[in-house]
Amino acid sequence: MDIEDLMAGGEGQEAGGQPSPLKSLKVDLDFYKESIKEVATEMMAEGYTLYPIFVAHQHEISIGEIVLDKNELNTQWSIHASSLEEFVERGLIKDDRKAYFEKSFKNANAYMCLFVVVPEGANFVFYPY
Repeated sequence: MDIEDLMAGGEGQEAGGQPSPLKSLKVDLDFYKESIKEVATEMMAEGYTLYPIFVAHQHEISIGEIVLDKNELNTQWSIHASSLEEFVERGLIKDDRKAYFEKSFKNANAYMCLFVVVPEGANFVFYPY
């Protein structure tokens, strides 16, 4: 799934004509991507995980460790670094779906795996660096 797939109508507009918050996420990701890639590389090189997951959110969450704070960076979205292992441990990915997730996971050297949290829900997206 690509970020555009999450945007209502693919044009960055919600049904009510309001701009989708995901449009600002794309802007922030383009700003953050080098930092996110560096964190992902470190997480894999240090043996923390082969499946880094970055949680993109605009509100407070309690998963992972904050790596890019929207308040400090004057952006719209904050990013927390997490892992497949933490998502399984917390029950966000069921143990019996772990193998499917690993098989579906895109190359972490080319794509960031995002868990995008919005008021309507959350979804995984792979976004190129």
